[in-house]
Amino acid sequence: MSHYHLYAIGNALVDTEYEVGDDLLATMGVSKRHMTLIDAPRRTELLGHVQGLHHRRTGGGSAANTAVALAQLGGQAFYSCRVADDELGAFYAQDLQANGVATNLSHTRAEHGQTGSCMVLVTPDAERTMCTFLGVSAELDSHSLHPTDIAKSRIYYMEGYLAASPTGLQAALQGRQIAREHLVQLALTLSDVSMINFCKDGLLAMLADGVDYLFANEEEAQVWSGSTDLNTMVQTLSALGKTVCLTRGPKGSLVIQGQSVIEVPATPVKAVDTNGAGDMFAGAFLYGMTHHMDLRTAATLANRAAAQVVSQHGNRLQTQQLQDLLRA
Repeated sequence: MSHYHLYAIGNALVDTEYEVGDDLLATMGVSKRHMTLIDAPRRTELLGHVQGLHHRRTGGGSAANTAVALAQLGGQAFYSCRVADDELGAFYAQDLQANGVATNLSHTRAEHGQTGSCMVLVTPDAERTMCTFLGVSAELDSHSLHPTDIAKSRIYYMEGYLAASPTGLQAALQGRQIAREHLVQLALTLSDVSMINFCKDGLLAMLADGVDYLFANEEEAQVWSGSTDLNTMVQTLSALGKTVCLTRGPKGSLVIQGQSVIEVPATPVKAVDTNGAGDMFAGAFLYGMTHHMDLRTAATLANRAAAQVVSQHGNRLQTQQLQDLLRA
């Protein structure tokens, strides 16, 4: 019997979200719509540009958002990560606990240093731009793994952002090996175009001989396949995973299994903030896969959850919002 429906590993990041204009993005010199890794001096510089602006603070990190969504829907989730012994680290650990996600943080001592954080810059067109300071998360390693819990999980989920961290990548791969040995299903999200452009070898290592579930958005699929032709994207991604979810924003999503492609229409909404949409989709879809839903039903739930999160500011939903979607 599986103890967890999902065991995830990723960067522990506290998100601070600001609403900004394109002119400020240009002044700050950041790449719109993508994630950029920054160091401490650059973080201080960027914070100077947004000083005084209204902001919202939430728990974040791509795989953590996915684990939280699955737990809010009623699944059992575990999250491996690394935080520092500081105020943000305490906030992050408490946030996971409050959302019903088990974590290694309740068993291990926090490190000296700074907890990772992410500046999320949302423009009026609803696009999100992320500037990520990894802090101690850059040193995430195998000490954060719980091998027994991996072995007792249904799905082992890897965050593609870990491809940028040598120790984080090795931890993800060690967990992958444990999962494979115990017949636990494997899942990966490509995370961001920047990971494909600069850290593709790490993503290929996480893919290895293939995964059971692969998540990618349309831009990531285009860059990975080197084509804007949808059929080429589908054929390229289908070789990487048994079940591939290709999210296409207002065009809905495709669920690909070999030569079979299921088109699932989007829920029409006015998008105000796309931060967390892909993470939410993955959490809801994997909840469906671990709770006896067929592919179309799971993807429909995932589309609806993603639509709800983009129609508000912030990377997550309240538990009641997700529960209402599940009952609808």
